[in-house]
Amino acid sequence: MEHLGFPTETVVIFAVTVALSLFLDLFAHKRDADVTLKSASLWTIFWIAVSIAFGIYLYFHHGSDMASLFFTGYVLEKVLSVDNLFVIMAIFSWFSIPEAFRHRVLYWGVLGAIVFRAVFVAIGTGLLAFGPVVELIFAGMVGYTGLVMLRKRKQEEELADYSNHIAFRGVRRFFPVWPRLHGHDFFLTRKRAAEESARLGLKVEGLGRKAPFVATPLFLCLVIIEVSDVMFAFDSVPAVIAVSREPLIIYSAMIFAILGLRSLYFVLESLGRYLIHLEKAVVVLLFFIAAKLLLSALKHALGIGFELSPHVSLVVVLTVLAVGVIASLVGAARRKGV
Repeated sequence: MEHLGFPTETVVIFAVTVALSLFLDLFAHKRDADVTLKSASLWTIFWIAVSIAFGIYLYFHHGSDMASLFFTGYVLEKVLSVDNLFVIMAIFSWFSIPEAFRHRVLYWGVLGAIVFRAVFVAIGTGLLAFGPVVELIFAGMVGYTGLVMLRKRKQEEELADYSNHIAFRGVRRFFPVWPRLHGHDFFLTRKRAAEESARLGLKVEGLGRKAPFVATPLFLCLVIIEVSDVMFAFDSVPAVIAVSREPLIIYSAMIFAILGLRSLYFVLESLGRYLIHLEKAVVVLLFFIAAKLLLSALKHALGIGFELSPHVSLVVVLTVLAVGVIASLVGAARRKGV
């Protein structure tokens, strides 16, 4: 019996591994505490090891091609997520979220990403049934993202005002908002908010509404991160779909990459200033994926062109990533020595 093109055993192993990983992460970080660089680095290594273990399982049970497709999609999603992580840093900074609460927000953000990725993968792989035209559209989307990132490098971006964000305005429309952080709470009951606002002399806009809960700035931050991730998925999902047409391969590659994003966030927060050329590598990979989709569309529509094998795609992705990291480290060392 098969599900998503794979035996039930493979689907169950994937689902159980993800569920256990989420439970382990929640148990290990149940207390509000700052995440040190050492801890984040060790957790990053752990999540990479879990992903490699699943890739090895695919290699022995489904062949080297499937393993290569998984690893290519995994690395792509991981690398493309870097830009989104810097956006998340800006969101945390704007809301002045303490370090101790950031892992909690990211944990719930990842749960939302798991759900939204399933929806996007189902839609994306379904659209491919309409033929080369969809591949051309995906190629255009990925290429456009590369151009946008290229332009961003040439201009200094101002810190966004998230009070104008659609998610911010949406939450305020349905919930009163507590004027400051309330520990790690996402919500307060209306009764508790009324009692505390009277005790502290705080004015809570919209508290007289019949909404049963009052949202805190931490919840506003979470919703904005979720919406930003959905927008990011419009770019990353077509890129990973370019690697494989197998829904389980695409989804598992994305989910294993997402599972490690929380720890990677804290690593980048500490070391991001050293990875000065990593964004250039991301742009190169986006153009590579766009070209891959374009060649695939031409072959399917006109019978010309060619398709890169899974092994070649994996080598290209790893090579570009390695060059970006090495160039960043060399550049950072030179700047330090000046």
